[in-house]
Amino acid sequence: MQSNLVETLIGTLVVAVAAVFLFYGYSTSGMRSSAGYRVDAAFSAIDGLANGADVRVSGIKVGTVVRQNLDPETFQAVVTLDIARNVKLPDDSSAKITSEGLLGGSYISVTPGGSEEYLADGSEIMFTQGSVDLMSLIGQAVFSTQGGGDSSGDGPAGGN
Repeated sequence: MQSNLVETLIGTLVVAVAAVFLFYGYSTSGMRSSAGYRVDAAFSAIDGLANGADVRVSGIKVGTVVRQNLDPETFQAVVTLDIARNVKLPDDSSAKITSEGLLGGSYISVTPGGSEEYLADGSEIMFTQGSVDLMSLIGQAVFSTQGGGDSSGDGPAGGN
């Protein structure tokens, strides 16, 4: 009888610790539903941007990417953002996809405009800049230095 009590207490403790971890993970992940307003933004490329990615203003998280679709007419990627209700963005704000670093994920950085009108639920951010393909930039840099050559004539094969 004594071992059954000990096993029951240990089982209860394990379940309680698991519940604490689940609650902590849920509360810090930003995956809970928001009561914000939805805004669309169309980008030419959204490479590396995932649903659940941050939307930041001045480096502060103010929202989340909730949906991505392809516009069949313009072939642009339309991203739906869920912005916190207490953040009022001017309607001439701009959005760009930014990387957190070489190995980090992507997020949307919003730069507020100067308009006196604000974005409302269902409106669209008109000024956008898509993601930059880092690998193609590195490739361009590598191949541009190889093909440049030395035109002065003072290189290893030239000259005096």
